[in-house]
Amino acid sequence: MKWQLAALLLLLIALLPASGALSVPAGAGIVARLTHVDAGRGLARPELVRRMAQRSRARRRLLSHDEKEEAADRPVRARVRTAGAGGGIVTNEYLVHLSVGTPPRPVALTLDTGSDLVWTQCAPCLNCFDQGAIPVLDPAASSTHAAVRCDAPVCRALPFTSCGRGGSSWGERSCVYVYHYGDKSITVGKLASDRFTFGPGDNADGGGVSERRLTFGCGHFNKGIFQANETGIAGFGRGRWSLPSQLGVTSFSYCFTSMFESTSSLVTLGVAPAELHLTGQVQSTPLLRDPSQPSLYFLSLKAITVGATRIPIPERRQRLREASAIIDSGASITTLPEDVYEAVKAEFVAQVGLPVSAVEGSALDLCFALPSAAAPKSAFGWRWRGRGRAMPVRVPRLVFHLGGGADWELPRENYVFEDYGARVMCLVLDAATGGGDQTVVIGNYQQQNTHVVYDLENDVLSFAPARCECDKLVASV
Repeated sequence: MKWQLAALLLLLIALLPASGALSVPAGAGIVARLTHVDAGRGLARPELVRRMAQRSRARRRLLSHDEKEEAADRPVRARVRTAGAGGGIVTNEYLVHLSVGTPPRPVALTLDTGSDLVWTQCAPCLNCFDQGAIPVLDPAASSTHAAVRCDAPVCRALPFTSCGRGGSSWGERSCVYVYHYGDKSITVGKLASDRFTFGPGDNADGGGVSERRLTFGCGHFNKGIFQANETGIAGFGRGRWSLPSQLGVTSFSYCFTSMFESTSSLVTLGVAPAELHLTGQVQSTPLLRDPSQPSLYFLSLKAITVGATRIPIPERRQRLREASAIIDSGASITTLPEDVYEAVKAEFVAQVGLPVSAVEGSALDLCFALPSAAAPKSAFGWRWRGRGRAMPVRVPRLVFHLGGGADWELPRENYVFEDYGARVMCLVLDAATGGGDQTVVIGNYQQQNTHVVYDLENDVLSFAPARCECDKLVASV
């Protein structure tokens, strides 16, 4: 049924028009603005966490269902996260703001290191999701838009493409694509090239503007769990279609602001790691590869420490020598294999020393009831009065021990959330679903206020604590 739908869409899109082209010279490094998907909506902290957790759970339910279908029908179904056929589970948490076309039109694309294709919704829409106040991109309004022909090598590089008729001549045939994700989201449209404009300001019209001509998906049929202020996805994976690959850069970096703030941050491409001037304690770990999933960035996760207890990652989880974790900007909450998660959960229950509490409507698995005398003191935790003096609620430290001797010690606010109204404190981690060969996925909630640098030339990931607001980072780039 899925392929029949895709084939029908290919036929429908075949009649959509194409237009002309222009080359834009390449330049130096690129900087773009980055925001959280819910920034500026005025939502309370518990609602922000609930929305994020429910998005994450919804995608994992779909992933689990897809794996069950795959097991029953292995000859015709591709594995989730199959390279080229589509991306992984994207939870739409952080958006890259840039512009496309001439004159430039704004788009907001999810930054996803777990997939490759760069795409945005385009008119005319056969089926598009609501993207809020941002107008759908109209290829006909850009003087630099050009459809990619189906006989072009870039068209043949995608696993599922077809020839559609474009332009005024029936002899010109454009490249129609289908690209799907692990959560069953899908985009179908025409491959095109156009001028992309990058800059740190809104609509990419601030200082430091850069322009490049890139190939992207102009999506005319787009279905899935998308947000009302995003327009598509920017793949940052290792494949040839990703933004870093098309720009020919050897490094990129991002710094995610706290989801509880409405401030902007920056993503950089082609800025050398040595030029970022990272502050704080910088640590590095090797970036590993998995030939079966070549687009993803793998790490070696040796163990997880909770408090003073070190929990080793079982050797059976160490696939392909030591590739036992994926760092994924498109995933929200870090997920652990079920046995590892249960061990981590048991340590938190034993060490926190507060009663476990169920929270109605919460998508988080483990919450603790806070003392009735508790009151918020700061963004970093609760304090409560016991025997006449203020006492901090005890929270064990959480450390990811990575290859190369790197220890990623998470700040408290990156794995614990206090709900002041419900008087609970919750652990923001979760277990993977579906059984089988589960891999740790390090999500973006755990990466907040951390400057993360991907050195693609040397296959090294570096990270350091940071304040990720634009005004704090601008001097570094």
